[in-house]
Amino acid sequence: MRISRALILACACSAGPGHGAPSLGEGPAAAARMDRDLLEVTVPQLERYYQDHRYTVTQVVEWHLARIRRYDGIYKSLEQVFEKQALETAAREDAEALRGRANRGPLWGVPVVIKANTSVEGEITTDGWDGYTIPGHELLAPHDATLVAKLRAAGAVLIGHANMPDFANSDTNRSSSFGRTGNAYDVRFSPGGSSGGVVTAVTSNMAVFGTGTDTGNSIRMPSATSAVVGVFPTRGLVSIAGIAPLDWLLDNAGPIARTVGDAAIALSVMAGSDPLDPPTAGSAKAQPGPYTQYLERDALKGKRFGVPAFVLDGVGPPFHGVPAPVPDVLAAKQASDEANPLDPATRTAFMQAVEELRAAGATVVIDDSILPDSFARMATRIASYPYVKEGTDQFLKIFGPAQYHSAADYERLLGQPLGAAIIGTEPLNSQFGDYSIRQRAIEDDPESDANFYGPRRRALQAYLDTMERLHLDGYVYPAIQMPPVDETMPQNSHLSDGPHSNTSWVNQLGVPAVVVAGGFYPGGLPFGLEISGRPWHDGNLLGYAYAYEQATHHRHPPVLIEQGMLTKTP
Repeated sequence: MRISRALILACACSAGPGHGAPSLGEGPAAAARMDRDLLEVTVPQLERYYQDHRYTVTQVVEWHLARIRRYDGIYKSLEQVFEKQALETAAREDAEALRGRANRGPLWGVPVVIKANTSVEGEITTDGWDGYTIPGHELLAPHDATLVAKLRAAGAVLIGHANMPDFANSDTNRSSSFGRTGNAYDVRFSPGGSSGGVVTAVTSNMAVFGTGTDTGNSIRMPSATSAVVGVFPTRGLVSIAGIAPLDWLLDNAGPIARTVGDAAIALSVMAGSDPLDPPTAGSAKAQPGPYTQYLERDALKGKRFGVPAFVLDGVGPPFHGVPAPVPDVLAAKQASDEANPLDPATRTAFMQAVEELRAAGATVVIDDSILPDSFARMATRIASYPYVKEGTDQFLKIFGPAQYHSAADYERLLGQPLGAAIIGTEPLNSQFGDYSIRQRAIEDDPESDANFYGPRRRALQAYLDTMERLHLDGYVYPAIQMPPVDETMPQNSHLSDGPHSNTSWVNQLGVPAVVVAGGFYPGGLPFGLEISGRPWHDGNLLGYAYAYEQATHHRHPPVLIEQGMLTKTP
């Protein structure tokens, strides 16, 4: 069910943080108490409220829906609001609890938002693209994505689909199917992409947590703009089956939450093997859940972290990499064209975070030999673009609507192709001088080792060898290269498409990373600190993030507005 923007704006003039939520029959005082209890509520706190019969699931869900009605006409974080379904789920859980039959999973009664590229049975998977919303030809999900099924089984209540840019292929959050999402800390600024709708909803307390996806930075960079925790798990820890791919060899999924503790609870539910996603077979090697067992306040004491030199130098591998047959000079040009220098304000914020890590007992090593620019050049050759169409076809085969199950089916039916980004026809990534990239299946490609597997092995080994050589427990660096950008004015003489990061190498290697609130810029916008670690050691990584969070307590919720600013932007 979609809630129209007209309806939301009509409700946006009410007063009180959770106006419209139930008063428990006690009037304004009870409503005010509910606002105090539920603003910034954590999963464990919510569980205690349910156990103490302080609130019903229906009351909690209605409180979050009221915030959406009040504020989301301005911020536009949610493309679809599943109001009817959410209230039905809440009523069912309440009835089961009343009869003493509640099977209370770890997320029982927890309101959750889902990114719009993730299949929710019976709902349109817009993927941010208006081509999937054409009347009569919508991408109506026949099944839940695996992670959605896991969340439902754990008792979560799905609140809605969060806005995202077309195909998740942008560093800002502007979609052809819905429009622009604004940053909750200042609606004029970008929340980043492509999980910008999720971070805005979560940081604004329109849901307790959400699910994001990440192909080059899309969980981590938006989390950094919005003072939330974004988890990029070791690739294979969480299934991506049922998520519309941008580049299936780089795609990943993970939780976005306001606290590391909630992120750990969500990851524990989402993790596990899935026959629909072969890389998850490797999850048997992972540190076991629940991931809350790794959260200790002193987890940083005695730990050593390195700062990747290439990130500070403002260089990085280009998105999707460059195939082996492309001459080095053209590969270097592609990397140079996509490089993002480190903004001085971000460097200052990062160095402050480094001092905070040191104050918490960690050693942080900054040296030009730690993942130097040559590492970025090595990662440049991890080329996944020749295989993007294969991922799109795999997704549509199982999670497409009855009318089409491949890119070819879609084009025959609609008379137009799918978007260039997901069938491998973007000129920027498919043409290098005289060399044209031909789409093919990676399993049948004799060049797959030269293009992808070989460079990936070498870059991962360099990453791990540096950790061994310097006895590092992980790496720390800015999650993005600049503060969130003001989208009311041009950036570099054109419409903003940022902010940007130099962190797509994490996707290329498949190593885990987490972003945690690292402070605020002088203007009041958040800065995010990113930490990466060893494959399958996701528990340790969450422990480091938790210790930093508890030592600093940087997060504070945004002050939201109800009306009057930027309801229409480019």
